[in-house]
Amino acid sequence: MEITKATGTATATLAAAIHNLSLSSLSSTIRPRPRPRPHSHSSFSKFSLVSRPTSLTATCSLPNETTTSTTKVAGADTSLQVKKRAADLSPELKGTSIFLLGMRGPLKTNLGKLLADALRYYYFDSDSLVEEAAGGEFAARSLKERDEKGFRESETEVLKQLTSMGRLVVCAGDGAVQSSTNLGLLRHGISLWIDVPLDIVARGMVEDKTQLAASESHSEVLEQLVATYEELRAGYATADAKISLPNIAVKLGYDEPDLVTTEDLALEVLKEIEKLTRVKKMMEEAARPF
Repeated sequence: MEITKATGTATATLAAAIHNLSLSSLSSTIRPRPRPRPHSHSSFSKFSLVSRPTSLTATCSLPNETTTSTTKVAGADTSLQVKKRAADLSPELKGTSIFLLGMRGPLKTNLGKLLADALRYYYFDSDSLVEEAAGGEFAARSLKERDEKGFRESETEVLKQLTSMGRLVVCAGDGAVQSSTNLGLLRHGISLWIDVPLDIVARGMVEDKTQLAASESHSEVLEQLVATYEELRAGYATADAKISLPNIAVKLGYDEPDLVTTEDLALEVLKEIEKLTRVKKMMEEAARPF
């Protein structure tokens, strides 16, 4: 009884902390707005994407630096394309929030921050908000082990707070696709599945030792990711569009998916969002009475 009571108290405390944290984090910079109507599903062709910061530093045109210089110029050009397309798209978005789904990793995080900067939106990571409200990553993991139901309710509370705001780019955690309630909340914005090869995700996790036990190898991490991916794939597939890293690598003529830059990825995401908003506008106009 005492354990149950303690767990219930911890869950209630976390829920209250999330409410206060979300409001203080969001409301200090963003003005709440009326909840928008859920974004209706649409079927579109899928694109692919990925990321890595590209240096914009100018280089001398020495013979042995031709390739490096060309690459940097191309990177700068892509960065300018991202900013221009974001500026053109912004009026059509009308403050609609963007939710990025998919396995957690640096690619998705870097993409979210770049999109937020280009669109002049605010960036949030829903997992980080839950962890911060719980008192840190370890405390959040401990609560999840003791009371998973309460932990999932906390994830829902975070999404409720986020979807009550506009002009956000949100890297959504896995909890966002694990309940019909959360999937419904995502309908209040544009959801995109950022599909990155699991081998690349595993490599990033092994390099970032803070996410793993010291003894976990690449093969062990990859095995866990495969199981998680299979569990969550149906939820990811409910997104408005899927952005596949290998596909975009093929489209751009890259030999490997991890050659795709963050700017490449952001540019394709913005193109996909433009399609979604255009189709939504056409549907709204078709529904107007004559």
